[in-house]
Amino acid sequence: MTPAPRVRDDEPGRSLASRLGTLAVAFLVGLVYGTITTVGHRHAWQLGEVTIPWGLVLGLIGVAALLVGIRLVAGGRAAAIAAAVGVVGAVALLSLPGPGGSVLMPSGVAGTVWAVGPALIAVLVVAWPSLPSRDTRRA
Repeated sequence: MTPAPRVRDDEPGRSLASRLGTLAVAFLVGLVYGTITTVGHRHAWQLGEVTIPWGLVLGLIGVAALLVGIRLVAGGRAAAIAAAVGVVGAVALLSLPGPGGSVLMPSGVAGTVWAVGPALIAVLVVAWPSLPSRDTRRA
């Protein structure tokens, strides 16, 4: 059984509607994930004097997994960029004070790491060079 051919987001075989649909879905998934993890990044376990920021750690791991997964599944950088714009946009929007002055990301180490971390992860995932595909048919 031969593997299915890999379709890249820049291949001429894909229609414009298909590409735009992929970008829209990736953006929405990133927006939803960025919103949920911005709310949850402050969760921490307190063990005596030690605080373990499990919400921040899982949020950053999740951003990396989301962007790498979208890049691998969509076959190129465009969908990963769309998802990254969604995640970073949600983080940026939710870092602003609300109408009553309340904030989801108060100043501190966790807030600063969460404000910068997803953007750095997005840059790494998008800028990472594409590896050549392995050809199963060896000569």
